[in-house]
Amino acid sequence: MDESQDFWVFGYGSLIWNPGFDHLEAAKARLSGYHRALCVHSHVHRGTPERPGLVFGLDRGGSCVGMAFRVSGDKRCEVLDYLRARELVTHVYREMTLSIRLLDGRAVHAVTYVVDRGHSQYAGRPSVQDAARIVMGAHGRSGPNVDYVANALAEIHRMGLSDRWLEAVIAHMRA
Repeated sequence: MDESQDFWVFGYGSLIWNPGFDHLEAAKARLSGYHRALCVHSHVHRGTPERPGLVFGLDRGGSCVGMAFRVSGDKRCEVLDYLRARELVTHVYREMTLSIRLLDGRAVHAVTYVVDRGHSQYAGRPSVQDAARIVMGAHGRSGPNVDYVANALAEIHRMGLSDRWLEAVIAHMRA
């Protein structure tokens, strides 16, 4: 791989609305083989070790529509350092380069972060009630877990998508 070439980053959670890095292009994209799931106990950004929150991970199976960001090759080290500091803080994710398809039809490879199912922070698939309870009680360095989940659902809807399970979690939190 030519390190000076532009590269892509695939975002499926907070990177959708808050990438935090300069990019040349943003496009909707689909990743096959993984789905977006509220499956990670957050000990830093949206919770603490004593009161963990729940954040998204890419878990195996299905597919996920998210955002792909094309980054200038001369920003590679800067952007990867930023992403690693943000996403690998507790090593619950594995950095991978996977094939994605932009919704305009282009196939590209993108850096993304996939949950490590063997990590102690892997939450599996909590029930709607358990997820709502966890989210409502958690707050981390990046703010309330409720804000993270609400922002994610708003962005998913803004992209023209739905997520019935996540919608049920939000409805349970409001009840």
